Amino acid sequence: MNASHHVTDAAATALADAAPTPYWMDRADAPALGAPLGERAEADLVVIGGGFTGLWTAWRALERDPGASVVILEADRVAHGATGRNGGFVASSLTHGLTHGTAIWPDQVAALAEEGDRNLAELIATIEAAGIDCDLRRSGKTTLAIEEWQLAGLREAQELGARHGVELELQSRDEVQADVHSPTYLGGLRDRTGTVLVDPARLAWGMAAELRRRGARIFEASAATGIENHGAGVRVRTALGHVDARHAVIATAAYPAPLKRLGNYIMPLYDHVLMTEPLTSAQQASIGWGEGQGLTDAGNQFHYYRPTADGRILFGGWDAVYYFGGKVDASLEQRDSSHELLARHFFETFPQLGGLRFTNRWAGPIDSTTRFTAAYGTARGGRIAYAVGHTGLGVGASRFSADVALDLLSGEPTSRLRYDIVRRRPFPIPPEPFRNPIIQFTRHSILAADAHEGRRNLWLRTLDRFGLGFNS
Repeated sequence: MNASHHVTDAAATALADAAPTPYWMDRADAPALGAPLGERAEADLVVIGGGFTGLWTAWRALERDPGASVVILEADRVAHGATGRNGGFVASSLTHGLTHGTAIWPDQVAALAEEGDRNLAELIATIEAAGIDCDLRRSGKTTLAIEEWQLAGLREAQELGARHGVELELQSRDEVQADVHSPTYLGGLRDRTGTVLVDPARLAWGMAAELRRRGARIFEASAATGIENHGAGVRVRTALGHVDARHAVIATAAYPAPLKRLGNYIMPLYDHVLMTEPLTSAQQASIGWGEGQGLTDAGNQFHYYRPTADGRILFGGWDAVYYFGGKVDASLEQRDSSHELLARHFFETFPQLGGLRFTNRWAGPIDSTTRFTAAYGTARGGRIAYAVGHTGLGVGASRFSADVALDLLSGEPTSRLRYDIVRRRPFPIPPEPFRNPIIQFTRHSILAADAHEGRRNLWLRTLDRFGLGFNS
C-alpha cells in the first residue's frame, strides 16, 4: 500500500467517532439557552444578532452611554453562528491583511493599520479588565510556505510589513522546522504581535454575561422576522413579540437578515473544521510547537490551525463551499468529502501523529464579500445601521465594525467614517442563476493557480485589478 493510501485510511479511522458539533460550543458547562422575547419590549437600541458584531455593538453602546437601554435578539443562542465556529484567531488587520489593504486602499492603508492595531489593543484591554476567561494568548501567528513558489510571497510580505513598521521574522526551512516539526514546511513568516488567540465561544459567553450585568437584555431563540418604521424609530418583530427602539443595528453575518438588500453583498461560504483529541506528551514532543502560535498556509486555498488550552489541535479551512441560492441551513454543516480532505491534509502535515483521532467535525457559513471586508451602511432614514461581511478576519474587526455602526447611527463625522472601507460598499454579487457558476468558476481557478505555482489565470487577474475575489 502506498503512502497516500495510508493517509486516507488514517483519516477515515480518525473521523469515525467525531461528533458533528462545534467543539467550542460542545461543553458541559455551556450556558443554558436564554429565554425568548415573548412580549413587547422597548429600548434605545435593538441589536439583531448575538455573535461578536452584535455583542460588541451592545458593549460599545453601553460604554458610550451607560444609561442606554439595549436589547439583543439572537435567532438561536449566543455564539451559535460564525462566532462559535471559527478558529479563535483575533487579528489586528481590518483590511484582510496588509497586502490586500495596500492593493485596494493604498492611500489609507497606513492609517487603517494603525486603526487596527489600536482596535486590537483596546479589545485585549477590555477582555482583561472585564475578567473574561477565554484563554487569551499573545502567541502571534506563523504563515507557512509549503510550496517553493510561496517563499517569494513571504519575502514580499516581510518587505511590505517593514515599510509600515511591522516587524516580521522571515524563517528558513531549518528555523521553521525547529519551531514546529512538519515535513511539509519550507519556510515561514513569524508575526508575534498582529494576532492573538482566544476561545471564541467563551469570549462570547463572557461578554454576554457581562452585558447582562450591565443591564442589556439578551433574548435567545428570537429570530427577527421583520423590521419596519414605527413612530420616530423602528419595530423589530419576532415570532412571539416585538421590540420598539429608536435605532437598530443588523449584525446577522451570513444568516438571513430582515433587511433584504444585504443579500446583494453577502455570499455564504461554508468553512470546515476538525478538532483532535488531546495529544499525549509524546505526541506533543513530536511536533514541538512550544510557542503555541496560530499557523496558516501561504497558498490561495489555505489551512489554519492552532492548539487549545486542553492540548488539542484545531485544523480547518481549505474547502470554502457555496451552495446555490446562498443557502444557509444546518443540514449543510456536515460534508463528508470536505472533512475527509481536511483529515488527510492533517496527517500529511503531521504524519508523526498517526493514530490521533478527531472528536469534533463541523462547518458554518462565513459572510464573505467580493472584497473580503465588511459592508457598512444605513437604512430607513438612518434609523438602521448594518455591519456584515467580515469574511475570515472578523473576530477582531467586529469590534471596529460595532463602532462604525454606532457612528453611522449617531450621525457624527468620526474619524472612522472617513475611510473608503466604510464609505464605499463592496461590489455587489450578481444574483442567481449567474452567482453560482461565477463563484464555482472562481473557486476552480484558485485551485488551478495553487497547482501551477501560484500563476493566476486571466479571470483571477481581472478580479485582482478591481480588488474583487473569493475567499474564506
